[in-house]
Amino acid sequence: MIRPIVMKFGGTSVEDASAFDRIIRIVTSHQSLRPIVVVSAMSGFTDALLASVSYAFKGELKAAKNLLEIHFERHLAVAGTLNAAPKEFAQVLTSAREEIGELLLGISSPNSPRTSLQDEVVAYGERLSSALLTDVLTAGSLPVKLVDARHCIITDDRHGRAEPEIARTQVATRSQLEPLVAAAQIPVLGGFIASTSAGRTTTLGRGGSDYTAALIGAALGAAEVQIWTDVPGVLTADPRVIKEARPIPRLSYGEAAELAYFGAKVLHPKTIQPAVEQNIPVRICNARAPEAEGTTVCEQSEISPSSVKAIAHKSGVTLVQITSARMLGAHGFLHAIFEIFNRHHTVIDIVTTSEVSVSISLDDAASLSEIVEELNALGAVHVETGRAVICVVGEGLRGTPGIAARVFGCLGDINVSLISQGASRINLTFVVEELHVHEAIRRLHQTFFEGEAATQAVA
Repeated sequence: MIRPIVMKFGGTSVEDASAFDRIIRIVTSHQSLRPIVVVSAMSGFTDALLASVSYAFKGELKAAKNLLEIHFERHLAVAGTLNAAPKEFAQVLTSAREEIGELLLGISSPNSPRTSLQDEVVAYGERLSSALLTDVLTAGSLPVKLVDARHCIITDDRHGRAEPEIARTQVATRSQLEPLVAAAQIPVLGGFIASTSAGRTTTLGRGGSDYTAALIGAALGAAEVQIWTDVPGVLTADPRVIKEARPIPRLSYGEAAELAYFGAKVLHPKTIQPAVEQNIPVRICNARAPEAEGTTVCEQSEISPSSVKAIAHKSGVTLVQITSARMLGAHGFLHAIFEIFNRHHTVIDIVTTSEVSVSISLDDAASLSEIVEELNALGAVHVETGRAVICVVGEGLRGTPGIAARVFGCLGDINVSLISQGASRINLTFVVEELHVHEAIRRLHQTFFEGEAATQAVA
């Protein structure tokens, strides 16, 4: 059985002609490994497409169309520089421009199905980048074949955030891609986009190209899923906050999942699960420095000398506390609380409980007023906004004496309003005021990576 590799290139990896040229060299160097290429939309194009939908919905069709012209020109510039047949791609782009215009006109109509039409519009980001990359790789003498990802990834009809139907996706993916891999051809697909079983275009949500790559890798039993981006791997902290942050050579699936969920931007949170189920390594690579080691995410990872691998954070968090004497010795109370959040499709990040209260953190407050109204029937509700979650991650964290003392010892004058440890053996999670989060991370990084721990490499 041939085990291909899946190579996903993000938006910054296809932002201009130089970026596309780097992909030619990277894919060529991996050709013997039977690559499958998944590509995102050009950087900034998805945001522009979403903005054009908003303008169209308000009836501002001219503004909606004009907003996209600079991005169409970016595609043409790459084709003119690297494509052996730029006129053919120009015709593809002309057709796309006309089709997008028709969709925007539909969105501007009263009672239009905006969410489904929005998916149709936004899908053009990946449809165009994959078509352009196919032409560019062909010009680079690579045996490539454009494949419409909508024929591989089959989902439900939750437009904008569709969920894959795994069994159907695996069958469709194998049918589309296995013959190409066997023939030593290189399939090129757009990430993020999918379709329902009825053939309606859907999207997997922001960051969904990583998910596409993992789903394809799982369906084909890939040897490795590679995420090519513009950073040198998963770092010990957000480099925008900590300039001294450095790459982590190796992470376990569990460590990477915690980091992804709690704010690490390199990996989409959903990427890990399909790889975990098939025990497929995921490697984060730097397209601007392809010779660098990057970060490998796999089943097992060594324990860091300090037990801490990385510090992640998530801002814009809301805390909700429900207090009621009826909780004391009662059963079913937590179920009643969780049912309310479930009805409003709101994800809970952290939960802590005492005898008479429950504290919950969430980063999606869109339905908060309705949720609070229902929670008031269960007890007194207190809401705190402007909070941030900090997550200290590392295998062996729970079994290492003194970790909590070191974490909170360096935060002496920063108030911690919620602490969670024990639900996972690899993280210690807590909440601080958002205005203190950067200072807290700087102190933690100094304690675990720039002090005594800095004399030892991160495992």
